[in-house]
Amino acid sequence: MRITGGTVRGHTLRGPRPEHRALRPTTDRVREAVFSILADKVIGANVLDLFAGTGSYGLEALSRGAGSVVFVDRDRKALEILSHNLLHCFPDAPARAFQLDLSRSSSLARLQAHLPADSPFDLVFLDPPYEKKLAERLLEMVEDSELIAGNATIIVEEKKNQLLPEKLNRLKLLDSRRYGETGIWMYVGY
Repeated sequence: MRITGGTVRGHTLRGPRPEHRALRPTTDRVREAVFSILADKVIGANVLDLFAGTGSYGLEALSRGAGSVVFVDRDRKALEILSHNLLHCFPDAPARAFQLDLSRSSSLARLQAHLPADSPFDLVFLDPPYEKKLAERLLEMVEDSELIAGNATIIVEEKKNQLLPEKLNRLKLLDSRRYGETGIWMYVGY
């Protein structure tokens, strides 16, 4: 795994050990495609990386000019790898990591209590474990929270055969793509 663009392009990221099968880092190819689609939306953005794992989405965002990143994952080992990657690539980055179980309905409210109210997220990466039926529920939780800006962009990564809604209360599907077994859905606020 490596950073595919920006100021630390080419930096190698530490990934999970083979025995840690719960972690499924996003491939370089998929990440590069996602950031090509996002283009300038990343620059200066406040980014929320949910189910961050090793941090590849958030770290890529920092490399491409994001203003700040908040990483969230429940797995302690994943957060250790993420911390190593963050220190290796961006020792002074405006970034924070939280250990939270995002499958709990109260998790986003708990996260919100630790963040400034005047800094909503412009860009959210939502990459739950594949086929656990979490993506749609978490998408609705994010939409219902006060964590996102009105014009936020939300990227959902899930197995390609999952069905996600085209429209929610404040979000609409702008684009969806398939890369091998991976599906990417891009939602925007309206």
